[in-house]
Amino acid sequence: MEVFDKFKIWVLLICLISQLGHGFYLPGSYPHKYTVGDPLSVKVNSLTSIDTEIPYSYYSLPFCKPPEGVKDSAENLGELLMGDRIENSPYKFKMFKNESEIFVCQTKPLSSDEFKLLTNRIDEIYQVNVMLDNLPAIRYMKRDTYYLRWTGYPIGIKGQEGYYIYNHLKFKVLVHKYEETNVASVMGTGDATEVIPSIGKSGNDAPGYMVVGFEVTPCSVRHNLDSVKKLETYGKYPSKITCEENIVGMTIKENEPVAFTYEVSFVESDIKWPSRWDAYLKMEGAKVHWFSILNSLMVITFLAGIVLVIFLRTVRRDLTHYEELDKEAQAQMNEELSGWKLVVADVFRAPSNPSLLCVMVGDGVQILGMAVVTIMFAALGFMSPASRGTLVTGMLIFYMILGILAGYVAVRMWRTIFCGDHRGWVSVTWKVSCFFPGIAFLILFTLNFLLWGSHSTGAIPFSLFVILILLWFCISVPLTFVGGYFGAKAGHIEYPVRTNQIPREIPAQKYPSWLLVLGAGTLPFGTLFIELFFIMSSIWMGRVYYVFGFLLVVLILLVVVCAEVSLVLTYMHLCVDDWKWWWKSFFASGSVALYIFLYSINYLIFDLKSLSGPVSATLYLGYSLLMVLAIMLATGTVGFLSSFWFVHYLFSSVKFD
Repeated sequence: MEVFDKFKIWVLLICLISQLGHGFYLPGSYPHKYTVGDPLSVKVNSLTSIDTEIPYSYYSLPFCKPPEGVKDSAENLGELLMGDRIENSPYKFKMFKNESEIFVCQTKPLSSDEFKLLTNRIDEIYQVNVMLDNLPAIRYMKRDTYYLRWTGYPIGIKGQEGYYIYNHLKFKVLVHKYEETNVASVMGTGDATEVIPSIGKSGNDAPGYMVVGFEVTPCSVRHNLDSVKKLETYGKYPSKITCEENIVGMTIKENEPVAFTYEVSFVESDIKWPSRWDAYLKMEGAKVHWFSILNSLMVITFLAGIVLVIFLRTVRRDLTHYEELDKEAQAQMNEELSGWKLVVADVFRAPSNPSLLCVMVGDGVQILGMAVVTIMFAALGFMSPASRGTLVTGMLIFYMILGILAGYVAVRMWRTIFCGDHRGWVSVTWKVSCFFPGIAFLILFTLNFLLWGSHSTGAIPFSLFVILILLWFCISVPLTFVGGYFGAKAGHIEYPVRTNQIPREIPAQKYPSWLLVLGAGTLPFGTLFIELFFIMSSIWMGRVYYVFGFLLVVLILLVVVCAEVSLVLTYMHLCVDDWKWWWKSFFASGSVALYIFLYSINYLIFDLKSLSGPVSATLYLGYSLLMVLAIMLATGTVGFLSSFWFVHYLFSSVKFD
């Protein structure tokens, strides 16, 4: 606990130094104090839809543009990769000043192309995403006795008389009064906060407010076009506008303009700054979510414990029986070897395609390390949803840094397989640095062509591709070679037994061994399939995923189960005189990726029923394939390394002549 407290202090000092005296809020933007009358600017993000999963720019549709022109907000690498395009909007407020009937603009008469584009986007259920002070707008809809909560609002709706557009927005801003004027930063996201005095601002005693909530109610209102002809932007609409979400009035037609208006009201709230994201992180059916995960963890832990106990008893019984024999009995036993002892002269025989195995293990270590470190930082609050893109950016940074570990493990395993021969380590290191990144780059580049053809904001710009390639070859590859160099210098792992020149013939099996290997993936899949549903929902259904603490527990449990499954399968193969355990131990645990891919197809068919078009389905399957490949490498590496340790320990525990 003392070490953790020291770690928090060092992190706090680094944050304070990096901010040069400005406030810092972990993990997002720092609290911003607004005095009454201060300007507030609403920003817009990409249009999104769970029907197509293809984001588009807000201004790709005939919406009003700000008088000062469209400007992009500063974006990090993660936001660009996720398809976020945050831009300024024409909606502007003044802190704690309610306004109504504010005219924004009247578009030009809709051309046939604009009309067709609008109707298509309405059919595809596209949502407009607006935000204020880094908070996305929430839309509440009443259904019977409860409220449904959505992020953003739809462009319009299709009715019996045509297509209706939501052209009037009713904004509601929740604000919390500044309790102390010297607050500079709030650490953490819970109720407990640490208040740090600001630097150089102690004399500012003007009362102010913080934005702690942002709600929107869209309405379809038919305006009097003659009344708005002489109105300028932010002028007062001449008559009262009644905003009722259940009543639509503005149909869109070709060669007719559309007028846009809005209103805003400020409400003082008891919500405090650290809790302002709670409304977004609330998950429907939370009790079911927690109970299901806890139940899954308990069952899998119990089952894995039973497997581990049975397994240890069996192996320990063999070793104990051998140790109790005298030397003559041991010599006689060596002449009458049975079970796993029969493959003593072949168990460490080099596998087929040893270079590929070392490369996949090296990449698996890198991916698994990236996942563990990223989830740990996210669980500590460093990568919350309040800071967009930091999760993806952190994953890239950690992946590049862990190239050192990938190169080291791959090269040392290469030297171990060939009994200390260091020749070829440069080739292995180069393959490690290019294998998984190359496949990922190929998949992303192929999918990017589809997004480019659709003019989507999800398409990665060519300049960003250049940046990614530079990061790959200028940082990741050199770090991998550094790790490979240390792996070549490190001593290889000595085999406890000698290998014969002539391989032993493997007897015919009653059942295909690969069938058992593929079936072994069901147990690791059982540890994560419930959590996988929530992860898939956050990616494809626009929900916010935040239970990184539970995800870390599930990841640890997954690693344990993968190791146990691989150990059991390896022991079973050795007992039937099958000494080709290298690749089978890798795929025994790595086969969980097969079931995840099948689950992804099931999710596409039954949960994403509305996903339309071959482009959307191809994007979904492409990203799922990339995710499955990464999981296969990570879980397969866990299984192989645990099996290698077990086989080495098993045969070094018994002395053979």
